[in-house]
Amino acid sequence: MVSKQDAVVAAVEEAITGPLEDLGLDVEAVELTPAGRRRVLRVAVDTDGGVDLDTVAAATKAISVVLDEPPGDALLGEQAYTLEVTSRGVDRPLTAPRHWRRNADRLVKVTLVEGGEVVGRVGASDDEGVLLDPEKKGEEATRVLYADVAKAVVQIEFNRRSAGEEDA
Repeated sequence: MVSKQDAVVAAVEEAITGPLEDLGLDVEAVELTPAGRRRVLRVAVDTDGGVDLDTVAAATKAISVVLDEPPGDALLGEQAYTLEVTSRGVDRPLTAPRHWRRNADRLVKVTLVEGGEVVGRVGASDDEGVLLDPEKKGEEATRVLYADVAKAVVQIEFNRRSAGEEDA
């Protein structure tokens, strides 16, 4: 059974997806959480090349237009809300082929459905899977099918190597 809040979130996501796609953005997440007498509506967006402040501002304006004018103004009801628009963030799991494509050359840790982990840099990816390039010389790249991935997250690197840079 779908809760009323889940239904509202789904309706908001449906209403804002088209206008955000017109800006070249993908809706990555929509969350509605209570915050005292108000609610916070968080919308995470992403696009190839990443999201900058101008993109966030344009997305915020597009979402506001949808939610402040009929029929969208009825989606959130009378209770006040605060809108927060943000980028997808590095801590969100990689769940769609576009996430892998957008994280090319980033170090990822993949937990497999059948157990075990694979760590490597995102190489070539397609609609079925991704090639993970090894961190160490002499090791072979590993092809991982998305269907075999239980969880995959980008690893934070403070001294990230440059594209094409080899390990010493």
